[in-house]
Amino acid sequence: MKVLVVKTSSMGDVIHTLPALTDAQKAIPNIQFDWVVEENFAEIPRWHSAVNRVIPVAIRRWRKNLFSAQTWREWQQFHTALKAEKYDAVIDAQGLIKSAVLVTKLAQGVKYGYDKHSAREGLSSLFYDKTFDIPYQQHAVERIRTLFAMALGYERPQDIGDYGIASHFAKKSENSTAYIVAIHATTREDKHWKEAYWTELLQKLSMRELEVRLPWGNETEKARAERLAKISPNIVVLPKMSLSALAEQLAGAKVVVSVDTGLSHLTAALDKPNVILYGATDPKLIGAYGKNQHYLKGQNMDNLMPYRVLQTLEDLIIR
Repeated sequence: MKVLVVKTSSMGDVIHTLPALTDAQKAIPNIQFDWVVEENFAEIPRWHSAVNRVIPVAIRRWRKNLFSAQTWREWQQFHTALKAEKYDAVIDAQGLIKSAVLVTKLAQGVKYGYDKHSAREGLSSLFYDKTFDIPYQQHAVERIRTLFAMALGYERPQDIGDYGIASHFAKKSENSTAYIVAIHATTREDKHWKEAYWTELLQKLSMRELEVRLPWGNETEKARAERLAKISPNIVVLPKMSLSALAEQLAGAKVVVSVDTGLSHLTAALDKPNVILYGATDPKLIGAYGKNQHYLKGQNMDNLMPYRVLQTLEDLIIR
């Protein structure tokens, strides 16, 4: 059985889709998935053993250069790749009009998705052949698992979802050095934790015999990481890395502490102990999902004091 998955972005949303593939793989022998995903996240589906082909799309970039010859060449290449296969099912787990029009509508196969009450943008349901009412009052991972089960005709497992990628990094992450990864960067201002709080936390952690590693994604984040690294020689700024290389770092960590961002979801997918700081976000619906995920919640990020984070981290470190 060949299935096309349409889940283009964001990083967290793409990661949230992985457990549904694991469910389907267990329920349907020899099932294979192709996956349409934004080019920046194309590494992620490749980590799952049920994925046969990844079809990168660049909707975000193309929208900024609509009249470029390169954009139209890339669009034609994408269109050719998308139409190259006829699928037993096309599952649109994105629920947006743009993905429904630019991807799902063009794919060959019976199209499944959320109904008008369940999709993020109700009009997207007009482009599906079969739709399902899947309430929002559950975690995003469970919604997607339910969508796949209903579309492909199996009973959704009731146990916690398995992302199916931890084993991909298990051997690559073997390392005798005990370290923590501190994910300090996120895209939304209201999800940031004060730099002064990070400084206080890292000062306390630097007194232990644990190395702290700081990833970054842009120059602003790199500059913050370099300021924090001045606290102690035990704090290391990681080089610029691919998602796969970052996943190896996370997989080898003793524990991870993170703000609400895509890498916190990746940590959860790797089954690593993870302390995640939440302000406005409701983690029950879209938080890091999985085993050993520890939510620290405040009315806003300023209410989350460093001593609370340190206490939770220490409990995990000594296990």
